[in-house]
Amino acid sequence: MTDIKSKQKPEAEKKMPYTAVKSIQRNNPTSTLSKEAENSHFTISMTTPIQPHEFDPQFKKEIIKKHGGENLKHCFQCGTCTSDCPIARFSDSYRPRTLIRMIQLGLKNRVLSSETLWLCAACFTCTDRCPQDVEVASVIRILRNMAVEKGFVPKIFKELGSNILETGIAYRIPELRLKRREQSGLPPLPKGNPQAISKLAKATSFSKLLKQGERTE
Repeated sequence: MTDIKSKQKPEAEKKMPYTAVKSIQRNNPTSTLSKEAENSHFTISMTTPIQPHEFDPQFKKEIIKKHGGENLKHCFQCGTCTSDCPIARFSDSYRPRTLIRMIQLGLKNRVLSSETLWLCAACFTCTDRCPQDVEVASVIRILRNMAVEKGFVPKIFKELGSNILETGIAYRIPELRLKRREQSGLPPLPKGNPQAISKLAKATSFSKLLKQGERTE
């Protein structure tokens, strides 16, 4: 007699769309849902049932109007971008094809608020190998710019931006390291020019966007 319990699906799988479950199972055949996928903001967004009010039919038109997004409508979801992506090989959540599909469906808020949007290494492998000439990397750049305008910026990028505004360089260099350079006979590091960068940041509204991102935390 077959054990009825053995046929029951895990609770996490019950709540997930069929395609999302199968995608995760293909990448993780030994588990229903990997820990990385469980903790991923993007994966949670993809597996949460989509509500009618989330669809924005104008979203893809916004992307197409921007430089680099003109060929978005040519995508037929062949998956070449994802299969060749070096990041997708090591990530359970980052899938360029999925991002493109979400744009086509008009899931604007889900795409722009996704943290995995920032995993793209901008290597342009997806763009080079797309049979439909969709500039996938450029589309992701457009999404990032739109995300920043909405205040969706990962904490690490906010910190780097603040460092650039304050010191003129992205990373704060500890005093101990500077002393060791001096003791080793190495020349002093060039100093940044925060005054000039501050003017540039104001002219490009970078300062405003950075503060806007801080308010959304």
